[in-house]
Amino acid sequence: MRRTTVLAIAAAASATLVVSGCGSSGDDAEPAAKQAAPKVDGQGINVRPLAELKQGGSLRFAIDQWISQYNINTVDGSQGDAQDLIKAVLPDLFDSDAKGAIHANTDFLLSAKVTSTSPQVVEYTLNPKAKWSDGKPLSWQDFAAQWKALNGTNAAYEAADTSGYDQISKVGQGTGAQGVKVTFSKPYADWQRLFDPLYPASYIDTPEKFNKGWSEKAPVTGAAFKVGTYDKTAQTITIVPDPKWWGTKAKLDSVVYRVLDSSARTEAYLNKEIDETVALLPEDYKRLAKAADTDIRRGARWDEVHITLNGGRGPLKDVKVRNALQSAINRAGVNESFGKDLSFELKPLNNHFFMPNQEGYQDNSSSFDTYDPEKAKKLLEEAGWKDAGEGKPRTKDGKKLTLDYTLSAGGTSAQSDQAELVQQMLGAVGVQVAIKSVPANDYFSKFVNTGNFDLVSFRNVDAVYQTMLTPVFREPKGKNLFQNFGSVGSPEIDALLTKAGETTDHAESVKLYNEADVEIWKLGHSIELYQRPQIDAVRKGLANYGAFGLADTDYTKVGWLKTS
Repeated sequence: MRRTTVLAIAAAASATLVVSGCGSSGDDAEPAAKQAAPKVDGQGINVRPLAELKQGGSLRFAIDQWISQYNINTVDGSQGDAQDLIKAVLPDLFDSDAKGAIHANTDFLLSAKVTSTSPQVVEYTLNPKAKWSDGKPLSWQDFAAQWKALNGTNAAYEAADTSGYDQISKVGQGTGAQGVKVTFSKPYADWQRLFDPLYPASYIDTPEKFNKGWSEKAPVTGAAFKVGTYDKTAQTITIVPDPKWWGTKAKLDSVVYRVLDSSARTEAYLNKEIDETVALLPEDYKRLAKAADTDIRRGARWDEVHITLNGGRGPLKDVKVRNALQSAINRAGVNESFGKDLSFELKPLNNHFFMPNQEGYQDNSSSFDTYDPEKAKKLLEEAGWKDAGEGKPRTKDGKKLTLDYTLSAGGTSAQSDQAELVQQMLGAVGVQVAIKSVPANDYFSKFVNTGNFDLVSFRNVDAVYQTMLTPVFREPKGKNLFQNFGSVGSPEIDALLTKAGETTDHAESVKLYNEADVEIWKLGHSIELYQRPQIDAVRKGLANYGAFGLADTDYTKVGWLKTS
């Protein structure tokens, strides 16, 4: 998946879409001893110079659902496939390398730097060649329109995340026609994540345009690729090189995004219908690793699997009930079930902000997060839910303690297995769980994003900036859940996250995020499971593509080797 600077969410165990290292092609089909997780800068993308790539060809891969919203700054646009596509067709101001370091993309930015610290001022110089597909040059007005839409002052803009933008006091023209000057009211450490990607002012400058103007389409583009076709019948979206592009010419003729259920992807890859797929599950790995002309490429991605608890409705409004679920779910057992046949070592995850292979990681799990069914029963009793006998749900005021666990019908066997394990564990303490399967195309837009669930499992991915996680944990405001779909938060957490985002001292910022994390665990916001391994099957002749780890994809460098 390409990196974006708005947090992407993805199905828990299915393929998603998000640079120097080397690819691996010699893995045995039968996983032997467990391999250690890659280092923080680990990746496998078959790095090759452009001279070795032929002109032409297509890259085809699967996505989770039809993309209904191309404004990734809205909640429905936060789904990972939408983010991948939009970053390929809109100005991508900053890119992350394999170590997570951020660099200006000179196709769009000649420079970007902090020119004052009191107040904090950032000055950008845009590439004068950079233009929108309607012919207008990129300008400070685009920055200003995006700031006004995302700073939280007008609730009519359905913004998924206002953090960072709400600390800007002014956006205006900088030095020269290509200059942009952004002044902050308070310091903001992750200023590079703002305005990336950049949207055109005339297409987001009213709430109507912002909320609905990017529904089902990208009306304007401004990058190396543009959208060629939307085929809702075939469930494919194709992007093609834009002949007006001013930068390095792309090697590929097209990139095709195809909606495909997770369970069908291995077969589609083996049938040469797609060129990349996840080789994570043992039954898939064993088949894919033996496939002809296939590399198994590995990377270390920011990618966590968790279970969200919905504190916005029903029994889970009570923190004691959420804490009881934390104690009743054997996280180690869930992880062991998922990872027992993997070739990759699964690390337990005890932090919402940092991965185990990342600087800043520490175990912040609470006393409720150790598997203890007896503690779970005691907490439920304290919350008023009385034991109704073995195999029966607890009761309170004549109501049964029942919850739903929402799954995508397009998911994998691993997702179903996880739901059934959780169902058994909670049933043992008197919580009845009904597993509810919903259409794949509705899973995020009608259920996850709207808080229409009791329990749900998905992934937060690619949080290369910790501030990207602010909307996941901040308290909702009215009907705007931001990305806190379970509506569990507190003023204390909000204050810590705000302070962390304003802190330019890295060590102090890490300390504040960990302090916030301690409170997040105590409140029973979500049950962290594991850092998801990145193991992909990729056509051997495909260069500069695969398991990116912390790095961005540059589609102008992706292509097929001349010898393939």
